[in-house]
Amino acid sequence: MSAGPPVSKGLDHIVVDRSSISWVGGETGDLVYRGFDVRDLVPGIPYESAVHLILQGDPPPVDPSPEVTEALRQHRAPRPAVERVVDALAPSLSPLDALRTILSALGDGSFGYPPTIEQGYRLIAQTPVLLARFVRRAGGRDPVAAQPHLSHAENYLTMLTGEVPPPERAAALDAYLVLLADHGMNASTFALRIAVSTQSDFASAATAALAVLKGPVHGGAPSRVSDMLDAVGSPDQADRWIQEKVADGEVLMGFGHRAYKTDDPRAVVLHGIAKRVADPARFELAETVERSALAALRAAKPNARLYTNVEFWSAVVLEAVGLPRELFTPTFAVARTAGWTAHALEQAANNRLIRPDIEYVGPAKGRRWPRPFAGRVP
Repeated sequence: MSAGPPVSKGLDHIVVDRSSISWVGGETGDLVYRGFDVRDLVPGIPYESAVHLILQGDPPPVDPSPEVTEALRQHRAPRPAVERVVDALAPSLSPLDALRTILSALGDGSFGYPPTIEQGYRLIAQTPVLLARFVRRAGGRDPVAAQPHLSHAENYLTMLTGEVPPPERAAALDAYLVLLADHGMNASTFALRIAVSTQSDFASAATAALAVLKGPVHGGAPSRVSDMLDAVGSPDQADRWIQEKVADGEVLMGFGHRAYKTDDPRAVVLHGIAKRVADPARFELAETVERSALAALRAAKPNARLYTNVEFWSAVVLEAVGLPRELFTPTFAVARTAGWTAHALEQAANNRLIRPDIEYVGPAKGRRWPRPFAGRVP
């Protein structure tokens, strides 16, 4: 067969659309929301204000955004039918598997096409509420009611633990949520935009996005970073442990990124946050492992341009906030609901079915079945 157009495995360097939401500068180490460098926003603005910026394009008049704060408070109460679905889930499910069903359950017929900002507020507000409800019940504890006077981050932690978090923990989680709120055309956002392009409902699109986020090479790595730190054990063991893994060709979690060929700005900011909130011994271990890993990777792969990615310091911060490892990726999804909403609205505003080609390399046309078809009518 004749050669087709060039193939870009993984769609590298393929531009499928234009967006005004966020820009990922892979060569320069930038992440920009609506023209604002995230390093200028975090720590600083609360998640509610980041949601306002990402959804509406401009900063709110004051922080936290009164409009978003009120919208999220109004939408924190899920419908009883959705709560019953959550309560029926097997306690043995992982929170990430449960969340996939939770997002699907939100699609109770009230989410349609085109998506609306009100649907987005429901998704953003109810994702952590329903996730916390499942986690509490799976652990044999009664659910905690949503607290209307608390911020988005404070309410999430309160519903998980039953106690209002210390200010420093709430602030650290707030910063994490802002940093993870959007990231250009990443894999889960692309899946969401494909679903919206078919004119599917927003809840289905969000479920598709979560199914993609679940994969360890997208959003599932932070818990594996914690496992790695545990395996190293102490700073004096870092060099030996890392060198053995690199020599064996094993992947070191928390290093390298598909987009960034320099420092991941989110990792840089989270490093500073971890220094303030993490247990000093854990922080020292993480810094030592980071230094050892970067040195070993650059020696083994000098042309690979491998740097610390967001998952590495996310793990240390989320540990310090008090979240169990099985909640790391679901909490990533809690943050990313803001970006998913913005991209759903943007896709629907100028929609076209996303339908790429694939080059066929199978046998040429003209093959014949090796025997008569028994059911063919003459």
